[in-house]
Amino acid sequence: MKLTDFYNEVSRHTDTAKTAITVADTKRVLSEAFIVLAKMDAAEFADTVSKGVAQAKKKLGK
Repeated sequence: MKLTDFYNEVSRHTDTAKTAITVADTKRVLSEAFIVLAKMDAAEFADTVSKGVAQAKKKLGK
């Protein structure tokens, strides 16, 4: 998946009737998140991503 496709997919999920979030807002937040992740060492990065994916799987019911 291209990074732009990733940004657009996330934007489609976050822009709802209750939370009007633009694609630009989503891209800006994700860009900052990647900057924070880039500052981490490999172990901290892996731990953070692992925990995030685990939380996402709970939301998906997996």
